[in-house]
Amino acid sequence: MKILYGVPGEGLGHATRSQVIIRYLLQKGHDVQVVSSSRAFALLNQSFPERVHEIKGFHLAYRNAAVSKLKTFTNTLKTAPENLKTNFAKYRKIAEGFEPELVISDFESFSYFFAKHHNLPIISIDNMQIMSRGKLDIKIPEKQKQNFQIGKRIVQAKVPRCQHYLITSFFPALLEKEQTTLVAPIMRDAILKATATNGPHVLVYQSSTSQKNLVSTLQELPLETFRVYGFNKTETHGNVQLKAFSEQGFIDDLSSAKAVITNGGFSLISEAIYLHKPICSVPLENQFEQFMNAAYVEKLGYGRHFEEITPDNLRAFLYDVNSFKVNLQNYHQNGNQELFKLLDQLLPTLHC
Repeated sequence: MKILYGVPGEGLGHATRSQVIIRYLLQKGHDVQVVSSSRAFALLNQSFPERVHEIKGFHLAYRNAAVSKLKTFTNTLKTAPENLKTNFAKYRKIAEGFEPELVISDFESFSYFFAKHHNLPIISIDNMQIMSRGKLDIKIPEKQKQNFQIGKRIVQAKVPRCQHYLITSFFPALLEKEQTTLVAPIMRDAILKATATNGPHVLVYQSSTSQKNLVSTLQELPLETFRVYGFNKTETHGNVQLKAFSEQGFIDDLSSAKAVITNGGFSLISEAIYLHKPICSVPLENQFEQFMNAAYVEKLGYGRHFEEITPDNLRAFLYDVNSFKVNLQNYHQNGNQELFKLLDQLLPTLHC
């Protein structure tokens, strides 16, 4: 089957998940072409040269460790004309040269609109649809309710009326809509092959480098060792080691860490849980999906959820690390094989 696979450029979690699925589809004999943008395009193009088309995508803008709605909106307006021109050219190339029979979208719009225009069946594979198609079992504070409604409307509008929705999730949820299946998170091969050990360091991942006081905050805990990714430079500041990005280096530090401090991103939280690493989650402001993930980390007893990184919050988290480890020992999953089996069942049956 000829499959067009859409992957957004915002955040590498979509790309690493899609990479695993695309590789499986190719192994099963399907002909797959991919559309993506930004860093996700670069990653996927390395793995699947000649199969990946670069498009122009939508990107979030940050200010003071939070998503800036105004800056995101103005940046989108500035780049819209040129982006549309680029995407239209790619649209014609795919339509005339590849002629897909089915589309898979990981929360990506170009492939979705291509499918709708050509009356093709669509499978949605992502973690975001839980906000629209599932019932959340967490308390949503008043200041998060507007973010929840905005996020839910965005998710509902992103890829509506697909033939099936496969939702990856590390937490259980009651599904409220048909044509929907919940599966465990997809793990990249390097994580599946990693051996978890209990080292002395704490892994820190900061996706927004605008938090300028992070190093000084970590230095307030001099008995701990922190290995920090996200600033993309190599420096040592006492007990704080800043490390430039290296996929294998990051995985080695993650698998040997005694705990993880991160935002609320789905992929790293899922990998940390898979490796049984306690998590201190400090979600970015104005991103309800990150709040949701952090809230479930705490609800399930896998770690703590805080609004900011402070010395006292970190001490409170690290004090309870052993109890989080006990809770994590009960977590086991095989999301890859679960999803592969579902795809094998779905692909032959889908039609518009």
